[in-house]
Amino acid sequence: MGKFDSAKRVMSGTWGEVWLDNEYVAEIYSFSAKISYNKQAVPRCGQMANDQKVTGYSGTGSMGMHKINSRMGLIMGEKIRNGQDVRFTIIGKLNDPDAYGQERIRLQNVSFDDLTLMDWEADTPGKIESPFTFTDYDYLDQVDY
Repeated sequence: MGKFDSAKRVMSGTWGEVWLDNEYVAEIYSFSAKISYNKQAVPRCGQMANDQKVTGYSGTGSMGMHKINSRMGLIMGEKIRNGQDVRFTIIGKLNDPDAYGQERIRLQNVSFDDLTLMDWEADTPGKIESPFTFTDYDYLDQVDY
């Protein structure tokens, strides 16, 4: 890995993009995905502290969208009412022109945690937060200079 030569190399979310099942999500304003490690305590003789063994992981994330359409209701609403467990693939991309490259990640087996049917407030631009879980991921591009 190279050195951090200037603040201009810090990637800005202004250049972020998201695709939901190969459809561009133009109304996106925030996106996050992370994995949390599942750990089991491993006690050891001769020391007071328990060590930890990673036994798996859980993937979680969230998409923040400006309210300009009924995207989520259209792709999930009737299906979930009819008992279908709706799953998706999401691709997130960050490609700041001042950065050393772009980063893209594909999340697979994405399941949204809820469906916001309506949420508004007077004198406030509409926003929707859509939290989700996923079971697999892979990097399509990574920044390595």
